[in-house]
Amino acid sequence: MPNREDFLATLRERGYRITPQRELIINAISPTSSHFTAEVIFDQVHQHTKAVNIATIYRTLDLLVEEGLISRSDFGQGQTVYATEVHGPHLHLVCRLCGQVTAADAAHAQPLADSLQQAQKFSLDLNHITVFGTCANCRKGENDHAL
Repeated sequence: MPNREDFLATLRERGYRITPQRELIINAISPTSSHFTAEVIFDQVHQHTKAVNIATIYRTLDLLVEEGLISRSDFGQGQTVYATEVHGPHLHLVCRLCGQVTAADAAHAQPLADSLQQAQKFSLDLNHITVFGTCANCRKGENDHAL
């Protein structure tokens, strides 16, 4: 599990300065084993200082994504979530009707990844994928209304 020191050491090795703002943001991220948003990190950082704005949070999260230290997923409707690698490879199944998000094993996408690799020579990253559709509850509701 990446901890605070792992994040900081990796950034230093890659030539990045560790500013006090970056350190506060990494302190807020490193113990997290689930999804988080920039706004949640902003609230946590603001418990320690008001000197960090939301733009700094987003820039730091973007840097961490670019460096492969965290992943980013778009759940639609302006909802972007992040996760550390400890969260593991998985799919997000997002219902377009009710917005429910369900996690599923990334292995379900392996046949698609294999097919794309063979047909398009495209290597699919299965670490953090978002798939949109309709959940079972909403499909059941649609079927009830069709009667």
